[in-house]
Amino acid sequence: MKWAIKIGEFAGIGVFLHWTFLVFIAWILFYDLSAGQGINAAVQGVAFILAIFACVVLHEFGHALMARRFGIRTRDITLLPIGGVARLERIPEQPLQEFLVAVAGPAVNVVIAILLAIVVTAGGGPDLEAMKETGGGFLTRLLLVNVGLVIFNMIPAFPMDGGRALRAILSSMMGHLRATDTAATVGQFIAILFGVLGFFTNGMLIFIALFIYLGAQQEAQMAHVRALLHGVPVRHAMTTMFRTVSVDDLLDTAERQFLAGDQKDFPVLDHQNLVGMLRAQRLVELGDSTNSRIRVGDVMQRDCKVVEVTSMLQEVFEQMQHDGCSTLPVVQKGKLVGIVSLENIGTWLMAQSGRKNGGFS
Repeated sequence: MKWAIKIGEFAGIGVFLHWTFLVFIAWILFYDLSAGQGINAAVQGVAFILAIFACVVLHEFGHALMARRFGIRTRDITLLPIGGVARLERIPEQPLQEFLVAVAGPAVNVVIAILLAIVVTAGGGPDLEAMKETGGGFLTRLLLVNVGLVIFNMIPAFPMDGGRALRAILSSMMGHLRATDTAATVGQFIAILFGVLGFFTNGMLIFIALFIYLGAQQEAQMAHVRALLHGVPVRHAMTTMFRTVSVDDLLDTAERQFLAGDQKDFPVLDHQNLVGMLRAQRLVELGDSTNSRIRVGDVMQRDCKVVEVTSMLQEVFEQMQHDGCSTLPVVQKGKLVGIVSLENIGTWLMAQSGRKNGGFS
């Protein structure tokens, strides 16, 4: 993932730290030191934050491993200052599967909280005086955080786990799309309540409200996009009017092709065989060097995905999002017959929405 550092791989799933997480840790350390707490207290504060995010990682693995039981791969898990994100390759189609995947994360925090409660109790129970002054000892505070994570994540609002669980329950009664719209509306209503409450109490609630509101809106939009793309072959959106470049062309030739029209990415051919893609982004990165004697074959992307003309548009769209590729070549029996880009898909979606709404396209 871009702007993220890989810290390990567990159960075949890569775990990444977003760069903003490192900034967040540095800020915590600086804040504690500037408040005069001393190096030991500052280090303990950072250690507690890291312990919380270790629980968050386990929470995300709860989602990932439950999804794996249903044959759904997790692309990666990324830690952000606001929490963790497990990127599943697709949303479970069956309501029960989505429900189990959604609640698996909070269930992990429940188990952690129970184990911590056993350890704290075995140690003589929580120190009430320490709880009054500092919120309790290390393990007691970590126990309370895990309880808080369960409560927060089970709020019935997208993109929280509770919102996905709610959609799963509603899907069994009214279908996935209507259930998504309903769950998103509930989530946005809760977000508005959080925003109003935050205005009079804690400003952090306003930030959380904005996160929930936009997350619910985005989830509803993506559900409608997936519904429109479902079961549609890629040939309905691809373009067969496209230009190619040769593996032996110089970059200044490719640059003229780029400037001559609105095509951004070009299939690269070697004696009529598709061997890669030349991305507009690559031309921009090279800048003035495109006037030099650099061959297209030296800078093209060789590991580009190729899609069959019979591939489903929804799968191609998700592949583009996963790989960060805006254009993919389309082949039929090994022969290049077209290209499909995010712009092509967007144009097709607009046309379908126009027909659905009674407009012209």
